[in-house]
Amino acid sequence: MKLSTRTQYGLRALVYLAKKDKKVCSLREISDKEGIPFDYLEKIISRMIKGGFVESKKGVSGGYLLSRRPKQIKVGEVVSILEGNFSLVSCIKGKDKKVCGKKYKMRLSRP
Repeated sequence: MKLSTRTQYGLRALVYLAKKDKKVCSLREISDKEGIPFDYLEKIISRMIKGGFVESKKGVSGGYLLSRRPKQIKVGEVVSILEGNFSLVSCIKGKDKKVCGKKYKMRLSRP
């Protein structure tokens, strides 16, 4: 599975915030330290706030921090929020859904 740049940047931003251990970080700081374009990071962080992974603090010393403990954040949830509608197998997404299901049906029980 190939992840978009948005998801790669989003995961990097989350890891950066996790390393800061509840310290409020500005977008500029995250952008500079992680090499993520500032404008793009704004959009990514906005999605992650809506997804419940990040919260913002207003004011002079404001910024962003994780809204949950790092152990409570699942990569799959983050990918789902940032990628939108995605599938691990390409044939499930497209028109060949029925063909894929019949052609590659797996048996989970032993014969």
